[in-house]
Amino acid sequence: MNQGKYIFSQICDFLPKNQFDWFVKKYQGNKYVKKFTCWNHLLVMIFAQLTHRESLRDLIATLNAHKTKFNRLGFGTSVTRSNLSKANEQREAKIFEDMAYHMVKTARDLRIGLVDKDFFYEGNVYAFDSTTISLCLNVFWWSKLHHDKGGVKMHTLYDVKTDIPSFFLITNADLHDSKVMNEIPYEPDALYIFDRAYMDTEQLTIINTIKAFFVVREKRRMSYTVIEDKQYNNPITGVMADQTIQFSGYKTRKQYSSPMRRITFYDKEGNRTFVFYTNNSILSAEDIALAYKYRWRVELFFKWMKQHLHVKEFYGTTENAVKIQLYSAIIAYCLVAIVERKMKLNMEMYDLLRILSVSLLDRTPLVDLLGKSEPAEKLQTVRELSLKFI
Repeated sequence: MNQGKYIFSQICDFLPKNQFDWFVKKYQGNKYVKKFTCWNHLLVMIFAQLTHRESLRDLIATLNAHKTKFNRLGFGTSVTRSNLSKANEQREAKIFEDMAYHMVKTARDLRIGLVDKDFFYEGNVYAFDSTTISLCLNVFWWSKLHHDKGGVKMHTLYDVKTDIPSFFLITNADLHDSKVMNEIPYEPDALYIFDRAYMDTEQLTIINTIKAFFVVREKRRMSYTVIEDKQYNNPITGVMADQTIQFSGYKTRKQYSSPMRRITFYDKEGNRTFVFYTNNSILSAEDIALAYKYRWRVELFFKWMKQHLHVKEFYGTTENAVKIQLYSAIIAYCLVAIVERKMKLNMEMYDLLRILSVSLLDRTPLVDLLGKSEPAEKLQTVRELSLKFI
């Protein structure tokens, strides 16, 4: 019988415990704690994410069947419904937030080597969007969406090249998407891709001022004057127009006074016409349309999070509990990405997660478990699936 470590423990060896301990010390997370420490809490939440536990009751029932394994799994001496619920409600969520950002940085650094050298843009490319998670207002009384519904939004800045989120913010669902744009940590020379909900000329001016670039879809018909019209019409690529314009509306001209490119693109597959605005004068019109296609990757990330990690039902009803669970989901996502890269598996994230979800309590060496899976000759990656308009 294999007396080695459990698969779950082998995966958690990739977690930077010293760094997490520093975050705990920073926020005094273990003050007055005798048994269920922040580290135990983190491992339990990661276990819940990777095994798709649907509720706090489901999680505790599953754990109780394996009490003899708690110490080896890193859960401490006891995990009860009351101590986990209390930890989710009272423990400082910033500990998990800072850990999530640390994991994001590690995962991005490891995956940068996977970037296609022939990618259309040399600098960093980010897609920004949000996903709404509906909640019952009677239970989650602090949340508000509209009427008798509640909800939270997870705003995410997604690194298109590494397929890792680089920035995230959790707010009430009634906050308009464009109001979060001023929270984005913009970088000079980076390209930011937005959907039409973010057509805010005042915020776009900020991006232009720091010498970064944006591509945003037109929300409604804008008032403008044409400065230059390239008379560009390419039925093969779908580009119908490439113009340099100046906003003529009183408010828009005041908020964004610089010239801007306006590109019209026809999507044959969906029989739809799209209009994009950008401050990038170097990229071709085709590349601008291609950039917007890459925005779909953040949508795939949200879908992946909701389907393959557990972010639709929550283990607590307070705002703090919801935040801890969402941060734990991001930590789990990045942990799987780090394992995949450090072991050089060349596997799809979903395939790796599927294997791990049914193997966490095995004692097989991790290299033997994952080494048996045959990598596809040509992986159908998120990159291939994402190039379509929505």
